[in-house]
Amino acid sequence: MSSCRRTPPAWRTVGLAKQAEEHGFDYVWTFDSHLLWQEPYVIYSAILAETNRVVVGPMVTNPATRDWTVTASVFATLNEMYGNRTVCGIGRGDSAVRVLNGRPTTLREVREATHVIRELANCRPVEHNGSKLQFPWARTSSLEVWVAAYGPLALKTAGEVGDGFILQLADVDVARWMIGKVREAAAAAGARPPTR
Repeated sequence: MSSCRRTPPAWRTVGLAKQAEEHGFDYVWTFDSHLLWQEPYVIYSAILAETNRVVVGPMVTNPATRDWTVTASVFATLNEMYGNRTVCGIGRGDSAVRVLNGRPTTLREVREATHVIRELANCRPVEHNGSKLQFPWARTSSLEVWVAAYGPLALKTAGEVGDGFILQLADVDVARWMIGKVREAAAAAGARPPTR
């Protein structure tokens, strides 16, 4: 079976997002692994143009395959166009990087990328690569960055820097333990615990 048959084409993803909104869903997530699935940010623009309320985002993007400032620019642009209906899910890049025979990024890079993306996409200046950067055209963009995590150090990172926590597990006991670790890390860092 070809990958085209396993993955909904863009037009089908847009249709499913419209149905999700009609049935009361708040979020529509897609993958961001460019060799495995179609380009999500193009699809998000179509979803946002054809819906009124749902929030869209990747589950998850990563700091390795996309320049952080480009990622921030995409979110800020979508937010300026469609009224702050995006969320950035970010992780180490397991699927997107491994398919290229690369290694996922470090948690330090996830932490730094989260900061740069959040600041720029929230219309704030940020220091990056020795330069002070800010989008002069971004006026109203507001973006939350949710961190995907599994291991203890990644859970700590999610709690310390994430606006939300992405957990892709169904085991209730493991999920409870992981959520607890994220909340503990947030409290220890003096951060607001991710509420989602």
